[in-house]
Amino acid sequence: MIIALAGNQNCGKTTLFNALTGSNQHVGNFPGVTVEQKIGSLKEGKKSNSDIKIVDLPGIYSLSPYTNEEIVSRDYIIREKPDGILNIVDASNIERNLYLSLQLAELGIPMVIALNMMDEVRENGGSIDIELMSKLLGVPVVPISAAKEDGIEELKSVFVKTFENKIKPQVVDFCNSDDQGGVHRAIHSIMHMIEDHAKDKNISRRFAATKVVEGDDTMIDFLKLSANEIETIEHTLIELTSEVGMDSQAAIADMRYRFIENVVSQTVIKQKESKQHKISVTIDKVLTHKYFGIPLFLAIMGLVFYLSFDLIGGNLTSVFEIAIDNMITTVREGLIQFEMNPVMISLICDGALSGIGSVLSFLPTILVLFLFLSLMEDSGYMARVAYVMDKALRKIGLSGKSFVPMLVGFGCSVPAVMATRTLSSERDKRMTIILIPFMSCTAKLPIYGYIASIMFPGISGLITLSLYVLGIVLAVVMALVLKKFVYKGKSVPFVMELPNYRIPGFKTTLLLLYDKAKDFIVKAFTIIFTASVVIWFFKTFDIRFNVVSDTEYSILANIAKFIAPIFNPLGFGSWKTTTALISGFMAKEAVVSILDVLTMGEGINGLFTTASAYAFLVFTSLYTPCVAAVAAIRNEFGSKRKGLLIAVLQSVYAWTVAFIIYRILLMFIV
Repeated sequence: MIIALAGNQNCGKTTLFNALTGSNQHVGNFPGVTVEQKIGSLKEGKKSNSDIKIVDLPGIYSLSPYTNEEIVSRDYIIREKPDGILNIVDASNIERNLYLSLQLAELGIPMVIALNMMDEVRENGGSIDIELMSKLLGVPVVPISAAKEDGIEELKSVFVKTFENKIKPQVVDFCNSDDQGGVHRAIHSIMHMIEDHAKDKNISRRFAATKVVEGDDTMIDFLKLSANEIETIEHTLIELTSEVGMDSQAAIADMRYRFIENVVSQTVIKQKESKQHKISVTIDKVLTHKYFGIPLFLAIMGLVFYLSFDLIGGNLTSVFEIAIDNMITTVREGLIQFEMNPVMISLICDGALSGIGSVLSFLPTILVLFLFLSLMEDSGYMARVAYVMDKALRKIGLSGKSFVPMLVGFGCSVPAVMATRTLSSERDKRMTIILIPFMSCTAKLPIYGYIASIMFPGISGLITLSLYVLGIVLAVVMALVLKKFVYKGKSVPFVMELPNYRIPGFKTTLLLLYDKAKDFIVKAFTIIFTASVVIWFFKTFDIRFNVVSDTEYSILANIAKFIAPIFNPLGFGSWKTTTALISGFMAKEAVVSILDVLTMGEGINGLFTTASAYAFLVFTSLYTPCVAAVAAIRNEFGSKRKGLLIAVLQSVYAWTVAFIIYRILLMFIV
């Protein structure tokens, strides 16, 4: 059984998905596109039922083909034919949420409505007649609170029974022949006209007809209507427009909202203004203030970095480092007692374990950072940041909507590049993609933490924050250049919903941290492990495959020495730092593991001065992103040449900035 989970943004869909599946879920992409797809197995007690899969569709407001999420969701339902649709509705904002519900019902697929946040409705003096609403909508309606996991078991029971018995929505005709004669006649005449086409495509003729009335070209092409049929439909729509005094899209929207108003008037006792809303309005007066909004955001992020890199994350990382060093020492002593070949001991301890351990030691820092970012996102604050940033972004030629992919870029550049598909303008999309690598992803955090803690003790958090700020400033400079010379024109209008502030769900946050930890550990034991072993091999042997006593004579040193002079003007022209930077193209975390492998027992102090260490950090924060991110950029631009060109230009830009900063620092420090 395949169940499609659909709903508006900010309705608690992710929380419900986690409550239904627990940790039994995996992330991929929808076929043919780069929009993220989550699939999970239904959790029954402490076990998961692999026979029942839940697909978490992107948050959408309608099934019209305006945004990529809407297209993906609609195509998935129409083409993949799930066994049922679980539609989650925000009970505190029911009129707007039911607009999507009516469109889903028209598909003629078994459906259940999960009426979420009922606890908030009751707390604020509201109530809903669930039985009557279910009857009027023609689908089962189950009241729940996803955050508190109230009503989840009843919901499971209802939707499994509904989908197993293939019980379709009982009400799919939302037009009234008396009040909406023009709309009614147009829909039903087109239904008869396209009936055979809809049957051939195995979709609901009612859904197809309403989409045709809305002027949905994608649906018209999908049905393969003849020229005569299209002409007849056009005449029908002209008559509709003339009769109702509005265009056909507005007429359909009016029909649906009239039906919704009737349902709500009979079933809903309006709640008072919620306590959460009052609190949200009060907080927003400060956090979205015209002048204080951005400085407050920077101050909050400064506190987050201090806690992540110094007070909490930094101390935990120190504990991890000691534990990992003790583990490597124990393994080394055990292998020596086992009388293993010294070269193999070096491979295991100095290559694999040291490389992986140097990266794993930063796991606490990354998890602490993601904990705070998750709390900011789930509380509703990040939506305010996008709103606050809209005015600032418009000055550089973008809108607040571009801030969301760039914010994702602080986590990982790959999903951030994919997230640009939600942008309405191709111009905005391309500009945003070029700016995303300037946002320091979490893969760069081990580099910052490793070098800053050694070369800048006591102020590592401040050094890390400066790199983030520098990336943002340089992104602004790049955006102004692109706006002036490459992508001229204005950004598209920006509209978004500001949800009430809410206390983040503990389980949702825990699952996010679990996913991040799993991804980080998997990368450490695959890419980082491979890179560490390969680098160990090339630094251990010469070109005749003899073990070298000095790495200066190794294969690796001879290769890297050809490239190293490029970095001499930046103060770090050592073949060891060059090797680390090259490995960073595979995965940025590899820079730390390779430096650790190459400087075993010596430390990095001999490779850097204070000035060159900061220049190195600047370069690593700006140079070409990892190969996965370059591939994502190439896919979005639809050109290998452009993807490679952006990667090269990024490195040139990084070299130039690092050179300028290094020369300035030399005037004041060594």
